[in-house]
Amino acid sequence: MIVDDTGLRASVLEEGLREAGYDDIHIVPPRGAFVARIERMAPDVVLMDLGSPSRDTLEEMLVVSRALARPIAMFVDQSDDDMIGAAIDAGVSAYVVDGLRKERVKPILDLAIRRFNAFARMQSELDEARSALAERKTIDRAKNILMTSRNLSEPDAYALLRSTAMNQGRRIVEVAEALITASDLLGGRA
Repeated sequence: MIVDDTGLRASVLEEGLREAGYDDIHIVPPRGAFVARIERMAPDVVLMDLGSPSRDTLEEMLVVSRALARPIAMFVDQSDDDMIGAAIDAGVSAYVVDGLRKERVKPILDLAIRRFNAFARMQSELDEARSALAERKTIDRAKNILMTSRNLSEPDAYALLRSTAMNQGRRIVEVAEALITASDLLGGRA
């Protein structure tokens, strides 16, 4: 999808995409409910050519970026540090200043896709690490409850959690969460 505020500039992007082998191309002007239209169409990649985008347009692109989770390449005529920062915050994968030529479209598109995919992988890894840390904290809290209430050593508390999980066909963290909930209901402190 091409988001463009002038027909001439959109035609340069469209021609570059067609020469690169892309043919399912849609052009949307950044007016009205353009964010909703982009969301409905769910494009693989968004190319924005906005000349000098306003702060409001960048804010709307933040909404698009979060809703679509797709690569976005932005072409602008001029820029400053605030605009670059706002574009990055809005999820723009490639930000090109004064570089709109049809022969540059494919390499910039490829860059935007690769950057987006790299960022998505890092985000996924970060989410997994956060989840693992949260699970570890839950298991540690459950072990502490068992150590205090049953006077067990840490390895014995963990072994009890593990054997209970195996016997019930559940994950250790699920057993730990149930133990914490039960302890909280019974007025335990851990």
